[in-house]
Amino acid sequence: MRAEGLETEKKYDVDAGTALPDLAAIPGVGRVGEPHEVRLEAIYFDTADLVLAGRGITLRRRSGGADAGWHVKLPPGPARDEGPGPRQEIHAPLGQADVVPGKLLAHLHAYLRGSDPVPVARLNTRRTTHALYGDDGVHLADLADDTVEAELLQGAGQEATDRTQQWREWELELVHGQREVFAAAEAVLAEAGARPSAHGSKLRRALGQSGVPGQAAAPGKVPQETDNGGKQPGGAIPGKKWPASAVVSEYLAGQISEILANDARVRLEEPDAVHAMRSATRRVRSALGVYRKLYGRAAVGRIRDELKWLGRILGTPRDAEVMQDRLRISVGKLPPGEPADDVKRRIERELGARLDAGYRRTQEVLLTDRYFRLLDDLEDFRDHPPVRPAASAPARKAAGKLVGKSARRLRRAHKSARQVKDGAAERPGMELRDATVHETALHQVRKDAKRLRHAAETLDPVFGRRAARLAKAAHKQQKILGDHHDGVMARIFLGKLAGGPDLPEPVAAAYAALLKREEKSAAKAEAKYRKAHRKSRKLIRRGLT
Repeated sequence: MRAEGLETEKKYDVDAGTALPDLAAIPGVGRVGEPHEVRLEAIYFDTADLVLAGRGITLRRRSGGADAGWHVKLPPGPARDEGPGPRQEIHAPLGQADVVPGKLLAHLHAYLRGSDPVPVARLNTRRTTHALYGDDGVHLADLADDTVEAELLQGAGQEATDRTQQWREWELELVHGQREVFAAAEAVLAEAGARPSAHGSKLRRALGQSGVPGQAAAPGKVPQETDNGGKQPGGAIPGKKWPASAVVSEYLAGQISEILANDARVRLEEPDAVHAMRSATRRVRSALGVYRKLYGRAAVGRIRDELKWLGRILGTPRDAEVMQDRLRISVGKLPPGEPADDVKRRIERELGARLDAGYRRTQEVLLTDRYFRLLDDLEDFRDHPPVRPAASAPARKAAGKLVGKSARRLRRAHKSARQVKDGAAERPGMELRDATVHETALHQVRKDAKRLRHAAETLDPVFGRRAARLAKAAHKQQKILGDHHDGVMARIFLGKLAGGPDLPEPVAAAYAALLKREEKSAAKAEAKYRKAHRKSRKLIRRGLT
């Protein structure tokens, strides 16, 4: 049975009477295994309007063969000179014929968006597989000779002229071989009459091109024609000659793809998935905030508000994870004994409850119409950006100017935080209030540093190293002050636990030790921030001008 993971294959169209060539003639192939024939029946599932097929996603339940079961195939990665990019394939047991396994649905919810997948096609395949081995005995690839009978179901592919079809195709799929196998086999297969397939999958061929909605924009790509009628310069990589809106939209497209890619990982509760998805939402929101003047106000405002809502939802479990990791380290430094164990149990119980509740709420939200509408809005913004006339100005000038505004905003936030700290020294007896105000001011510096970082990242294709240096400097301040803010939140949390009634004195002393450690950590982080600010002051003042 083929292992779940990345599938790398190349398809060829062949005529019914085409003879299979001598596969041992392929350079690098030392031996061809005995042919193995199986009969496969696959039922393909999609929405009534073929949303999955339109995105190059395949969902099927297949019986027969060594890998019988439910399969999801996700779109291939970028094509390369030596062959097509790999596709991710996820498997689940056969189970019930009309119940899609939850593991597979987790990968599809972001695209189904509340719609139920139904059977759309039945394919019966007679497959003869020829294993190709290298001179050293390594199983390089399999050549599958498929004769296919396809039947469309329930009105799928309404535009298709034939509801039933028959064809023959060859599939060359890597097993342990390298991608050079494709190039090596090309001449031998072409001489036999094989032609690179015009269809990405058997389902796409059965449905017919006219029966499938337009392919969604590829990750990191934006349409080559803007809504204001302006054309992007040729080439897939944005550069200095692109208009501001094109460069920003390219960045947004990449981050929207990150949100969609991490949707399944969050549903499956994979490590660091919430952090990755939250970071992508923040990047989109920051970029829209910095470059909002390039786009229609209503669309930007609506999306930013909804991204803020989603960020708060994702923030609950993420913040609990961060605090849990932080305090586990601190508790581990307490003297061993019952007080430390008691503190550890209380912290784990409280943060564990927060984490579980946060994940439950997140899972609920990711199935709501509100979340699915946000995904619709993001993709519509990506594919049809509501650009203003000013957005057609060269990115170097228009977008660079907006990055400069973000740099000035960060400088103002730093000045405000410094003034708060200097003023606190002149007001004895107001230490608690002033400390809170100062911490709030530093948190604002952190948010503005993050905003500048994301703004500079957006213009990396235009300004290159200068943008990268600016983003790095802002990121350093953001990271240091992020640790400071985590410490502030940890002190608030520990203070509440330490204020509980009837705490034994040794337990109270353990909490006091943790609080003192957090205070020292905050002072250290603030000192590191001020050093980082001094080192990057000229760079940030200069911005990208």
